[in-house]
Amino acid sequence: MTASWGHKFLRAASKVAVFAATALVVGVIASPLVVRATENDSVIPLDIPAPIAQLRSQPAIGPTVVPLAPGQQQLTDALLANYVARQQKLRAVDVTEGGLQPVLSTEMLMGYIARGSLDGGNTALSAIDSFMKPANPARPTVTPDLLAAYIDSGYQPTAKRIEVANAERDCLAQAIYHEARGESSAGQLAVANVIVNRARSEKYPSSLCGVIYQGANQGRYKCQFTFACDGRVDAPGERQAWARSMALAKDVYAEYATGAKIGAVPDSALFYHTTNVRPSWSYTFSRVAEVGAHIFYSPN
Repeated sequence: MTASWGHKFLRAASKVAVFAATALVVGVIASPLVVRATENDSVIPLDIPAPIAQLRSQPAIGPTVVPLAPGQQQLTDALLANYVARQQKLRAVDVTEGGLQPVLSTEMLMGYIARGSLDGGNTALSAIDSFMKPANPARPTVTPDLLAAYIDSGYQPTAKRIEVANAERDCLAQAIYHEARGESSAGQLAVANVIVNRARSEKYPSSLCGVIYQGANQGRYKCQFTFACDGRVDAPGERQAWARSMALAKDVYAEYATGAKIGAVPDSALFYHTTNVRPSWSYTFSRVAEVGAHIFYSPN
């Protein structure tokens, strides 16, 4: 009876062991299916503690300090004393063969500033000086006195300036046409150069028209340029020659207006005549150039 019961107990225990092993294997195999089934489920993270959140909100290198703009810093006695003390420590180090340098005192520092050492590149002194200088108040750039002086100096409205420029170019074109229309470009430029030289000198009118028509109201053949007072009509009769004269006058006037050098003859050349005449005044001046059919002279 006892042996039979023991035998039955062993058979039951073996069945339980087999069932447990089978359940374990099935659980291991089925567990990934359970995980995959819950992968799409939402997961709510835990709240970040307040100290950690505050720390993470700061820059990686710590809080950013924005420096004050030049002139906004306050120069205090403590700042000046600290600067002087630091300079004294630096000067206490013997870095030269001459021994220790004099102690930098407040009086010596102010002496450096008073002697204009700020322009020598001393950034520390420059900073201190900029702190001590008050900000300059804004001042108007245009005042009634300035406008009055500008008008008295020869101000002209734009429309008037354009009118004057057109008249100057026309006068110069007339002179080039009547004085040298048969000349080469170099010969015409040399004649125009003399007119510009006269306008730039103090011995003649200060405008091209003034130079060209100087003395024209005094009677026939009493002017500086014959065509201006010979009694003939000045209207150009040769269209192509007039076009050349106008083009050259435009270029020369641009150089004259900007103060550029013409360069065809020396700046001192103020007179010329054709090669087929020999006026008496030519013996009293210095001959400086001959271009085409004209000889050019400068005063002695």
